[in-house]
Amino acid sequence: MLAATFDIGTTAVKAVVVNENGEPVFTGSSVIHTIETGNFKEQDPDEWYGAFCSLSKEMLEIIPAAEIGAIIFSGQMQDVISVGTEGKALRNAILYSDGRADEQARMIIREAASRNVVPLGDAYIAEITGNHFDGSMPLAKILWLKENEPEIYEKTACFLISSKDYIIGRLTSVFAGDMTACSTAGAMDLDKKIWSEEFIGAAGINIRKFPKLFYAHECVGTVTKTGAAESGYRTGTKVYAGTGDAGATTLASGILAPGEYNINLGTSGWVAAVSNQRMESEGGGFNLAAMQKDLLINVVPFLNGGNVHQLIAKILSRNPDGAPDFGYISELLEKAEPGSHGLFFLPYVAGERFPIMDSSVRGSFLGLFQETTAADMAQSVLEGVAFSIRQGLELFDHPTSKITLIGGGARERRWCQILSNVMGQKIFVYKDPDLLPALAIASAVFVAEGVIPDYKSFIETLESQGHCDTVEPDPEVSEKYHRSYQKYKNIYPLVREFYSR
Repeated sequence: MLAATFDIGTTAVKAVVVNENGEPVFTGSSVIHTIETGNFKEQDPDEWYGAFCSLSKEMLEIIPAAEIGAIIFSGQMQDVISVGTEGKALRNAILYSDGRADEQARMIIREAASRNVVPLGDAYIAEITGNHFDGSMPLAKILWLKENEPEIYEKTACFLISSKDYIIGRLTSVFAGDMTACSTAGAMDLDKKIWSEEFIGAAGINIRKFPKLFYAHECVGTVTKTGAAESGYRTGTKVYAGTGDAGATTLASGILAPGEYNINLGTSGWVAAVSNQRMESEGGGFNLAAMQKDLLINVVPFLNGGNVHQLIAKILSRNPDGAPDFGYISELLEKAEPGSHGLFFLPYVAGERFPIMDSSVRGSFLGLFQETTAADMAQSVLEGVAFSIRQGLELFDHPTSKITLIGGGARERRWCQILSNVMGQKIFVYKDPDLLPALAIASAVFVAEGVIPDYKSFIETLESQGHCDTVEPDPEVSEKYHRSYQKYKNIYPLVREFYSR
C-alpha cells in the first residue's frame, strides 16, 4: 500500500507519498501565506485546504487513487481554528505565534486560583496540563474570541487546535484532534489524555466545542463523497489522525525511549526527550503527549543555536555586502584546534531560557589575546553552543544512552564532530529534515495496518537506508573538552551582573 502524507506547516503544505519500504515515491509543496496585523497573526484555513487538494490532484495524475491506502497528516500546533457545523472555517485561523490573548491568559490564571486551594492559578494549571500557561495557549485565544467576536464563538461547532485537523474535517466530516497537538492547547489533562472539563469550565468555555481526541495511529474516518469530489481520492479511503509537527519531528529524530535525546539545531533549537514522566515546566521546559500511547515528549527550548553560527559567519564574512559567509566558516574550522587556544564564547546572543533563563544576558568572548585567529573565533563560537547544550542535557533525569542531531546546524560537519567530542558520545546525525517527518507519520499508518510491527522498526529502517550518519568522539579531545567545560560553566555566573538591568 501507499500512504499519502501531508504536512500543513506555517510556510508551506508539503506532500510525500511513501511506499511500504519507507521510500518516497512522490513529493510536492505549495506556499502558504500569513496575514499579520500588529501582534495578530492569522492564516486562511481554506488556503490550506486548497493547497492540499491541488497537491493531491497533481499526485493522482501520476499515482492511481486506488493505490493510496491511507492519508495521514502532520501540522502546525497551538492554533485556534473556528469551524461551523458544516466543517468550514468561520474566520481566519489564529496562529500559535499570535499575541492577542495575554490579558485573557491572566484572567484564566486568576479564575483558576479563585476556584482551587492551590495558591497560584498557574501552578494548578501546570498540575493539569503539564505546562506553563500564557497568552500563546489556544484556550486563552478562545476566550478572546468569546469576548471580542461573540457571534463567531456562538456559531463555532468546534475549535480545532492543529492546521491538519481542518483538512481532516473537510475530508471526513469528523472534528478530530491528535494527542500531541492538543497537549499544546492549555486545556488537556496530560496524565488522563482527556480534555479537562474542570479547567475548561473555569475558563468559561463550552467543552462541547473541543474535538474528539485520537492517537496518531488511529483511523479518524474515511473520505466522504464531498471530500472525494474536492480532493480526487476515492470515497472510503482511510484517514488517520496523524500528529502535530513536534510529534513527527521527535519520532523522525530517532528517539524512542528514556535516555535517548534529540538536539534540534535550527536558528534556535531544542533538546527533546521521550520519557514516561513530566519535566518541570518552571525550568522553561514543556511536555507533550508522544505518538506512542504510554510516553511523553519532554522539550526544552534554547534560544541560541544556528543564529550564533550565522552571527560569526556575518562578522567574519568576505562578502562585499556583508552577508553571512558559511563557506568561509567551514574553511576556518578545517584549520581550527579543539579548545580554540583557550578562547571561550558564551553563546547567549539572544538572551537565553535554557539551560539558564535570563533575557538580559548577551554573548561574550573570554580569553582573546594577540595570537587569537579567525579560526579560533569560529571554533569557539560553535564550541560555546555545544557546551550550552551539554549543560542543558544535564538537567534531564535519565542517563544519556543515545544522542541524535537534526536541523540546519547538522549540515556543518565540523560542528557535528565538536558536539560528539563535547558530549563524549557517538552522535547520530539525521539527514533529509524535510523528508523524515513524512516518513515518520507514514510509519504510524504502517504500524496500524500491520505492515511493520512497531516504531522501533521504523527507526531501524531509517538508519539502514542511509538517512543517518554517525560521528564518533575522539577520547583525547573529549577529555580536553571536559576540562574546558568545567571552566565554561563558571562564565555565566561571572558575567550575569554585568548584563542585569
